[in-house]
Amino acid sequence: MRLVPGLLAASLICAPAALAQVDAPRTSFGAPDLEGVWSSLTATPLERPPAFDGLTTTDEKAKAFAVSSPEAFKSDTSDGVGARGSEWWEFGGEMTRINGEIRTSLIVDPPSGRMPYSDAGRAKLKQLQSEVLTRFDGPEARPSTERCLVGGSGATGAPLFVPRYNANYQIVQTPSHLVISMEASREARIIRIDAPRLPPQMRRWMGDSVGRWEGDTLVVETQGFVPGDAFKPASPLLVSENAKVTERFTRIAADQIFYAYTVDDPDTFTQPWRVEMILHATQERMFEYACHEANHALIGMLEGGWRR
Repeated sequence: MRLVPGLLAASLICAPAALAQVDAPRTSFGAPDLEGVWSSLTATPLERPPAFDGLTTTDEKAKAFAVSSPEAFKSDTSDGVGARGSEWWEFGGEMTRINGEIRTSLIVDPPSGRMPYSDAGRAKLKQLQSEVLTRFDGPEARPSTERCLVGGSGATGAPLFVPRYNANYQIVQTPSHLVISMEASREARIIRIDAPRLPPQMRRWMGDSVGRWEGDTLVVETQGFVPGDAFKPASPLLVSENAKVTERFTRIAADQIFYAYTVDDPDTFTQPWRVEMILHATQERMFEYACHEANHALIGMLEGGWRR
């Protein structure tokens, strides 16, 4: 991984060790206990909005943003499937607070709070976005979410994002594996602990995830992505087949996991970028996600495109 001064500073200032105030609960086999149902919902967006000019803000401004942001989002009355006016959206109630500071973006590095796209990366993203609106000549041209493979507004795969809905995750542990079962898209991401990596020619939609324990923190490195799965969170994101995502899960309270990740993808970005967020314990139930009800809707999409 390439280190840059801003990334190193953010890592040192907000390291998980600084947040761990109590001993982490343990599983029966002695590992820190991450099991349970967790939610990633927050009013803090992935990228910093124009309303803020720094990483932190005041309680007053945070409360105003938490109210105004969903209202502005819902006021878009554009029509069509997937448009804001035709869908049901789920919003987090409060902005993320870490070390007592209210965060204006989940991205903490670069300092701008924005994804550092290179010119080539942004051009590729725009190309894929254009193809979604124009190509209906076969199922392979449609995004993985429409094909009911993976996806779902960023709720699945590595890294975890704040999705538009279905923000719950259930974590189950064994000595050799950790599984993250996601409410969106019915996906179960299997993380192998202290295991060899798959051969490079074997690629998965959610990548190949291998974890290891560093003290009370689970560090997960994911590589081997399938290229072109570009529309994960509300902020359009392209992850190339050469991307590497490093995640850190640290239980810092009975009801909180400190979750941080770094995306290193020289094919798409000018530098690695880092996110910090909190996963909150929830008593909400995990509901079935039926996608297209046996995927019949894809037939209609292709027929509609053919008749245009």
